[in-house]
Amino acid sequence: MLSLSSSKSYINPLLKIALPIMISNIITQVQMVIDRLFLARLGDLYMSALSNITSPMWTTLSFVFSLSIGASILISQAIGAGDKEKIGDYAGALWKWHNLTGIILFFVWFFFSEMIFKAMGVSENVMPMCLSYTRIYSPVFLISPLGAACMVTFQTSNYTKPLVYQGIIRSGLNIFLDWVMIFGNLGCPAMGISGAALATTIAEIAGGITLLVVIIFKKNMVSMPSFRQIIKSKFSRYIAGCKLGVNSALEDFLWNLGNLMLIRILNSIDELAAGIYSVVFSVEILAMVLVASLGNGTMTLTGEATGKKDSRQFRAITKIAYGLSAIASGLTLILCFAIPRQLLGLFITDKILIEGSVIFMWLMGINLFSKSGNIILGSAIRGYGNTKWMFFTQTGGTIFVIALASLFVFGFKLGITGVFIAVLTDELIRCLINFGKYLSIRKLEPKRTLIINKK
Repeated sequence: MLSLSSSKSYINPLLKIALPIMISNIITQVQMVIDRLFLARLGDLYMSALSNITSPMWTTLSFVFSLSIGASILISQAIGAGDKEKIGDYAGALWKWHNLTGIILFFVWFFFSEMIFKAMGVSENVMPMCLSYTRIYSPVFLISPLGAACMVTFQTSNYTKPLVYQGIIRSGLNIFLDWVMIFGNLGCPAMGISGAALATTIAEIAGGITLLVVIIFKKNMVSMPSFRQIIKSKFSRYIAGCKLGVNSALEDFLWNLGNLMLIRILNSIDELAAGIYSVVFSVEILAMVLVASLGNGTMTLTGEATGKKDSRQFRAITKIAYGLSAIASGLTLILCFAIPRQLLGLFITDKILIEGSVIFMWLMGINLFSKSGNIILGSAIRGYGNTKWMFFTQTGGTIFVIALASLFVFGFKLGITGVFIAVLTDELIRCLINFGKYLSIRKLEPKRTLIINKK
């Protein structure tokens, strides 16, 4: 058991990283909801276009940020080991070479977006709006690798406050420009969905500039490479990070793919099933914003613990992070049982539909404990340097949940309930498997010995 004093010594650095990320994520969620409300006023066709746009775009951006996780792990381990040379090598390589991914993705989305949307089955009526949005938005991919590098630098330096400032500036500007450009206020022509794209692009660029300004003027950030280190960085150091990060990127892609397949199964039930699932998921996000932020802090601090071979810190950080996540899950579960109809009423107006969806709120609330476990335990396993494990378990989990949901829906005719039971079962089994893997980590020797090796 951890004493109160030792718990405080671990919880303070964890919250120092997690709280600003959590606040930034909440701000982003509020902004996304307002974006949707603005476009909903224009008609259902605009909402359909936005739904088709956001899924592949979000998956692409997630890949950019997930790919940088490998560098974050190696930098954290180097900080724990006190190896300044390796810190500069890996950080410099990320700042220099990660930009190649942004250039590639810009060209893909700007020139080949129509092919992507046709493969998704987007209708002819919706296609022009999708193309207009993506071609205006595609420059964001050019700056997204810099945003990922900033995120890694702030996180591994245990200084994430700038993410709050960036979130306020980016989201506030986005909401204001949406109001101006979508509806044609303050003398601006009404641009509809093109206005939404331009507003988001300008806001993202402004947010990126905010982070760069902080990076330039903030002194003594342990993981910020010098200009010389960036210029002289070796591509091999970037590849070393990618070898770790690509597993996280593919893991994230598989999660998105699995969710898309579940929605297709729900669409086969009736036209409202996917909407109910989406609404329940929207409530779940409120708790997951906190848990995901704690996961970021867990990965950074367990990475440092691995670098300095501190088993006590490794275990303590993971236990405290899951303890806080369990509290958040418990509070959410209480709300799901106490006021499920009121929560559903924020998104659904049909009283019969609300009544029939209450049980799904309960199932979602119960599932939060396993889902939180997967996020926190997975972050600790990544911090140790093993990103392949989480990719493998996500691969098995994606296949399992799709197969089980199909059996429950098409074989046992359980409808939407079958999908929720499949998701709950998948999360619980993977949580137990990941817990077993976490317990198997006895000696804190990094999975990849790139830091210890001086070659």
